[in-house]
Amino acid sequence: MKASVISTAILATAASAAPALVKRQSSDIDGVILNYALTLEHLEATFYRQALEKFSAADFAAAGFNSTNFYKNLQEIGRDEQTHVDFLTTALKGAGVTPVAECTYDFGNLTPDTFLATASIIEGIGVSAYLGAAALITNKAYVTAAGSILTVEARHNAFFRGIEGQSPFPQPFDIPLDFNQVYSLASPFITACPSTNPALPVKAFPAFSVSKSVTGPIKQGDTIEFDLASGCEVPSGPLYVAFPLADGPMFSSAVVKDNKIYARIPVGHTGPSGEVYAILGTNATTISDDYTVAGPAVVEVQSGYLA
Repeated sequence: MKASVISTAILATAASAAPALVKRQSSDIDGVILNYALTLEHLEATFYRQALEKFSAADFAAAGFNSTNFYKNLQEIGRDEQTHVDFLTTALKGAGVTPVAECTYDFGNLTPDTFLATASIIEGIGVSAYLGAAALITNKAYVTAAGSILTVEARHNAFFRGIEGQSPFPQPFDIPLDFNQVYSLASPFITACPSTNPALPVKAFPAFSVSKSVTGPIKQGDTIEFDLASGCEVPSGPLYVAFPLADGPMFSSAVVKDNKIYARIPVGHTGPSGEVYAILGTNATTISDDYTVAGPAVVEVQSGYLA
């Protein structure tokens, strides 16, 4: 099964969103950011731990993933994520902040194929999360620590993309996402969290995903179909699908029909390429939580500029 098809299925059939977390009354923005990062690292560490308990090297080899050191690399990635959990937990305790504990998760009925596709998505989200949060950190030591984790997450993502036959570096800039955008992508995997966890200032927007009917490679210039979460209220007036990019967002007009959204993938040399994000909103020039209707959706766009 092609990775783009698997990715569409994963995001479309993910579990229901976790309960929204309420705003924490604190001026310690660094503590909030580190706990936000720890929330994601717990998710990643648990994902690899559960998958490696379920699948052996032979299981992956039978599915065609038998390159040299493939399974050892998966084990190393799992250890990296657990090390990130331990590091952030220790840093938070040292700063006098209660660290969030591991939640319970639902990654669906994983197979070796869907594990690889999900891992690529999760690692890409991790890169965008750290990149988006970096500018908000006030302690320079934390900036350096977060940056060192970000580069490792990017290596993980490149590894999985290469295994899936995709470009390991499909674009010259990675894409930063804000807290709510990242949480909207992570929350479908979270089923419950300990009541003792510190609350974080995040919320999940309604789900938005590439339709299962989209089965072939997606290219710049293609008009594709998106699904909206059941019950998502679509405001009257013009709608747009925004594609956040490091050098500025690109927008396409959205057409609504039978609770489906149709929009064109923008074309440009530094336009959407590789794992990118689509956000349904009401503004044609700005992406913000105030204008967001649903999303982000994860979209795998075939690498290469199409004139």
